[in-house]
Amino acid sequence: MKQEIQGTGTKKTSPEKKAGLHAYGIRENLSSAASSFPYLAPAFVPVSFPAPEYLYFSPGLLQLDLNIYREPMIKAIIKEQSEDLYRLIKKVHFDGKYYRVKSVRSGGWEHCLELAVRIQFLGKLQGLAFEPKKTVSRKDKKIIYRSLILVNPHELWDEELVERWWNLQERIEFLISKILFHECIHVLILLGKTLPSGFGKTDIFLEYREMLEFASSEKLCPESCGVKYRLRNLAAFSPEFPENSGEKPDRVSELYEFLIHEKYSIKKTDQAFGLSWSNRKISRNYARMAASKVGPCPEYGKKDWEKEVFRLHRALNELYDRIDGQNRADWKMG
Repeated sequence: MKQEIQGTGTKKTSPEKKAGLHAYGIRENLSSAASSFPYLAPAFVPVSFPAPEYLYFSPGLLQLDLNIYREPMIKAIIKEQSEDLYRLIKKVHFDGKYYRVKSVRSGGWEHCLELAVRIQFLGKLQGLAFEPKKTVSRKDKKIIYRSLILVNPHELWDEELVERWWNLQERIEFLISKILFHECIHVLILLGKTLPSGFGKTDIFLEYREMLEFASSEKLCPESCGVKYRLRNLAAFSPEFPENSGEKPDRVSELYEFLIHEKYSIKKTDQAFGLSWSNRKISRNYARMAASKVGPCPEYGKKDWEKEVFRLHRALNELYDRIDGQNRADWKMG
């Protein structure tokens, strides 16, 4: 997901003016995306960005030349920050093909995880992590989970990045590493929730569960209840939002977990790469995403819907501040 890059304190200069003919020559290494793929149609649900309207391609998108970056360097950057994430991508080449990264046996069944990483321009999203698609073979007693990560280094020419990394190769390796790091966190959390008990419980998954438990504890009850209250109010605007029953999952609880999931992933990535995305900005962006997940709002209630999104933003900001603030003694990220 998009994160805010800290400025260097220097005067901002247009990348085109600063790069000149050098930038022009580099852009020749980028080619137009094939027009045969007008939109992205995932076979299963993306986790890190749920709003479908953001999945559409725009005309004339660029496709990254795979020779620009060094795959081993990106893996080395990630390994330096997290052994768990490095083990996840160690055997994976960034060519969009699936590679088996984990295999465990439980109850006479073999559980396998296959991961694909694809780097391409796909609009304004930085990255997408897709929920594992499950395939069962009773004959072989094997369950295969396939997950896909899309990395979109569309901010390659961001002014602050250009000022921080003049060398294009270093800049794009940093950008891809950061995005891939963030999306791999999503995959590891999903893996911990999907694989049999005792498998896939990485430090990152356990750390995330600790944050989720803390965010759902009585100590944060005023803030968590405030967020859930706003989510329920937004649900009242959408006829598509399912009512809670014995057969239907509590979607408010799912959305609340989604908001904690993203908070953890952004915080972990910020710590690893020396970045800072304020809770104010996180809550503003993800309040709108959560509202989009609830469902479309009828046109006649648009103004009231916008007001409720803003109230959710404020409640979410208070929750995130509490998680980061005075309760560090109760919950700490390693």
